[in-house]
Amino acid sequence: MKVKTLKLLGPGLLFAGAAIGVSHLVQSTRAGADFGLGLLWAVILVNAFKYPFFQYGPRYAAATGESLIDGYKRLGNWVIISYFLLTFLTMFTIQAAVTIVTAGLATQLFGLTINVQTWSVIITCICLGILFIGRYKLLDVVIKLIIVTLTLSTVGAVIIALLNNEQAISFQQLIPKGTVEMSFLIAFLGWMPAPLDIATWHSLWTLEKQKNTREKLDTKQALFDFNVGFIGTFFLAVCFVLLGTLIMYHSDLSFSNSAGSFAQELINLYTEVLGSNAAIFIAIAAFTTMFSTTLTTLDASPRAMAKSTTLLFPKKIHGNYSAWLVCLAIGTMLILTYFKQNMLDMVKFATILSFLTAPFYAICNFILISGKYTPKKWHPSLGLKILSFLGIAFLIGFSIWYLFTFFE
Repeated sequence: MKVKTLKLLGPGLLFAGAAIGVSHLVQSTRAGADFGLGLLWAVILVNAFKYPFFQYGPRYAAATGESLIDGYKRLGNWVIISYFLLTFLTMFTIQAAVTIVTAGLATQLFGLTINVQTWSVIITCICLGILFIGRYKLLDVVIKLIIVTLTLSTVGAVIIALLNNEQAISFQQLIPKGTVEMSFLIAFLGWMPAPLDIATWHSLWTLEKQKNTREKLDTKQALFDFNVGFIGTFFLAVCFVLLGTLIMYHSDLSFSNSAGSFAQELINLYTEVLGSNAAIFIAIAAFTTMFSTTLTTLDASPRAMAKSTTLLFPKKIHGNYSAWLVCLAIGTMLILTYFKQNMLDMVKFATILSFLTAPFYAICNFILISGKYTPKKWHPSLGLKILSFLGIAFLIGFSIWYLFTFFE
C-alpha cells in the first residue's frame, strides 16, 4: 500500500483495530481448533450479513456530517436512551475482556511479572497516555503501525503453518449441535468480525478524521477507507481459523480459563508445532491483535458515551470525554479484580450479549441510512437494501434460535 494512500486511511483501520481482537485471536482460533474449517460458512455469512450495518456508520457520517448517535436521537429519545444504557452495560465487560487477554499475552512476552492484574494496569495506563496526550491524531498514527505489523506477522505465521502441515485439510462444513456447541457458535458470531455498535464508533472516528485533517468529508473516500478495514478483518479472521485448524485441530487439548495460562498454552503450542523460529511471528501477531483492540475500545466507548451524554443532557459538560475515559479505566480494573480467573466466561457473556442486541443496531442503522435524514444520493442501492433485509432476518433468526436452545 502506498504511503499516500495509507495517510488517507484512518477510521477504517481503527475499525479493523477494534474488530481484530478476541473474535480473531480467541474465538476464531478456538473455532479452528474445535471444528477445523467446518465453521467457515459462519465466518462468511456473518461478515456478509453484518457488512451493510457497519458500512452505514461512515456512510451516514460522511453524507450528513453527524454521527449515528445523533441519528439515534432523531429517531426518538427512547432510541438514544436505549443506546446509552446498552453501551453502559457492555462497555466495562468488553474492555475488561480485551484488556485481560492482552495482559495475559504480555506476561508471556515481556516477563517482568506474571501477575495479569499488574499488566492490565500497565497496559491501561499506556493506552490512557496515548489518548490523553495525542487524542485522535496519535491514535490514528499508532493504529496504522499496529495494523501493518499485525497483518505481516499473522500472514507469516499462516505461511509457516502451511509449510509445516502434513495432514490433509478438510473443507467439509459443520453445523454445531447441542447447547454447548450452539453457545459457542452464538458467541463466535457475536463478535465476528465485531459487535454492531462499532458502527457508531466508526461514525465518530469519521467525523474526528475530518476535524483533524480539515478537509471536506468525502463520502466515497470514507466508504473506500471502510472497505479496506472490513476486508482486512475478514481476511485475518480466515487466517486465525486456519491457524487454529493447522495447529490445534485433532490435538485433543483443552484450554485454561485463566488469561495468563491461555496465552502461555497458545504460544507454547505454536512454538512446539512450528518451531522456535515461528514463535516470534505468532507472539507479535497475538499481542498486536489484542493491544490494538484494547486501545481502540478504550477510546471509542468514552467517545460514544460523551456524545450520548451531550445529546441527553444539553448543558455543556467540560471534560466529558476525559471523565468517561477515566470511568471506563477504573471500572475495568474493578471487574478484573473479581473476574480475572474467568476470562473465557467473561468473553462468552460479552459476545452473546453483543449478538442478542445486534438486531437493534441493524434496524436503527438501516432506518437512518434509507430515510429522510440521509441525502437520497447516499441511500443504499437495491442490492444493499436486499442484503440489509436478509441481514436483519439472519440476526433476529439466530437470536431466537439461541434463546430457544438455551431455555430448552
